[in-house]
Amino acid sequence: MSKQTKQTYRVCFCFRRRFKVVAVEAPTDVKKLFNDYSDNGVMTAENLQRFLVEVQKEENASLEDAQNIMNNLHELKILNVFHRRGLHLDAFFKYLFADINPPINPNRRIHHDMNAPLSHYFIYTGHNSYLTGNQLSSDCSDVPIIQALHKGVRVIELDIWPNSAKDDVEVLHGGTLTTPVALIKCLRSIKEHAFAVSEYPVVITLEDHLTTDLQAKTAEMITQTFGDMLFSPDECLKEFPSPATLKRRVLISTKPPKEYLKAKEVKEKDSTKEKDQDDTEAWGREVSDLKARYNDKDDSDEAEADDDDEEDPTSQPNTAPEYKRLIAIHAGKGKGGLSDWLRVDPDKVRRLSLSEQELGKAVVTHSKEIIRFTQRNILRIYPKGIRFDSSNYNPFIAWTHGAQMVAFNMQGYGRSLWLMHGMFRANGGCGYVKKPDILLKAGPNNEIFDPEANLPVKTTLKVTVFMGEGWYYDFEHTHFDAYSPPDFYARIGIAGVRADVVMKKTKTLEDNWIPTWDEQFEFPLTVPELALLRIEVHEYDMSEKDDFAGQTCLPVSELKQGIRAVPLHNRKGEKYNSVKLLMRFEFM
Repeated sequence: MSKQTKQTYRVCFCFRRRFKVVAVEAPTDVKKLFNDYSDNGVMTAENLQRFLVEVQKEENASLEDAQNIMNNLHELKILNVFHRRGLHLDAFFKYLFADINPPINPNRRIHHDMNAPLSHYFIYTGHNSYLTGNQLSSDCSDVPIIQALHKGVRVIELDIWPNSAKDDVEVLHGGTLTTPVALIKCLRSIKEHAFAVSEYPVVITLEDHLTTDLQAKTAEMITQTFGDMLFSPDECLKEFPSPATLKRRVLISTKPPKEYLKAKEVKEKDSTKEKDQDDTEAWGREVSDLKARYNDKDDSDEAEADDDDEEDPTSQPNTAPEYKRLIAIHAGKGKGGLSDWLRVDPDKVRRLSLSEQELGKAVVTHSKEIIRFTQRNILRIYPKGIRFDSSNYNPFIAWTHGAQMVAFNMQGYGRSLWLMHGMFRANGGCGYVKKPDILLKAGPNNEIFDPEANLPVKTTLKVTVFMGEGWYYDFEHTHFDAYSPPDFYARIGIAGVRADVVMKKTKTLEDNWIPTWDEQFEFPLTVPELALLRIEVHEYDMSEKDDFAGQTCLPVSELKQGIRAVPLHNRKGEKYNSVKLLMRFEFM
């Protein structure tokens, strides 16, 4: 069945190595399944329906569904006019490895309950959404805002400042060399693209450094731009509305300006008290390297200041009333320390912001209080101030404690961002993922979920990695190795609560563009509701760092059982044209 071609690599001026390139061929398990679900080498629609129900665990699959798959295969030219009776092995294998057989439900298929308060959802949240690159010297633009909205991001952050003439409002990262962009341009782009991929509400968080007259001007711009799209309640909310009731609405979230000066005093006092010497020394070493790289900014409290909980010295305690009336989600820490910040008010809801470092300390002493707070209120976590390169942090500390808005630099890349992409592939990619009940309700004895507890295994995920293909078409043939075909291996693992976290590895297959690993892995899961399946492929390099060859993260709760085609993405999260893995998922 397989076809062979030859590929030549130049080793030196007078010597070439020639390798066979074998065409993709169905794994042994796929051949066996085809034999089990076919008659005389042909899989009819009836056979395919039985396969969908028994192997793919699609219990409601009908004969019509099976026939639709065959029709799609005809349209994709996988089946030709001579195969109208059913699927031959080659067509069956191509179907399993096709985009019409994805590992999770396709985009825009919403299946979570969207009628609960906003505080019951993880919300896809950006940090400094207007930056095109690093935090110190990149351009500010509406382009990354548009890109984020088209990825399903639902929370956009804007830092607003007076322009040089003090007569208009700009968006920029204050105290840095970033070049500004006009606020009105950002607002108009948000309006145009807010609901391009999701009709659920967009929240604009504002870091306000404006004088009263410019607050009034900002209020006018926001009102004229969004009009009836704005959700502006007459008074502070007692409970957050649901995403369903806020479809195609825009909400403004910021601290009421009169509270800024008080918050500044509280922050400075607490920062002095809580400084951790060991962390400071470690950060100092990192900052020294970054200073040399950017020749700007130091690791001061201001560099790490919470965007919406900090006040610029020019801000005034007075506020334009029309500006204050726009605020739908009130933010702020208020007086006192962490226990006071996390106090639940039965008469109103609000948003609290903590840095990743503040959260790291808080979960040690106030873990249960944080989860209880997030059952009614919104907690936003933002990157520490020394992430000048727009890197990100592990989001699971925040998610496992119920934090809804885990703010990320979407213009970056890396494993943390891959986890973020994975979480929000859930629920049709709409930007809202319902938090599991363990984070929303107390247990039978009124106990609060403990992410560090040793819990019993709820289910075991069995993963089979059959094979991969597509690199030959998406990469230069000398991209991985100038002298031979690549040596691929896969890493498979779980991100989630600490007890479930693990990474495993396949064998390395040498000189093969179409690796067939055919290996199985089992993952016992104590909290599958919060687990992500991590998948990476690398190319082994004997003398240097192994080459990256693709990745994806998939929410375990959304995995479709059975044999599935799993598309891989590049470092930035963009899907490759051809690279994918053939895998099987089973819950035991």
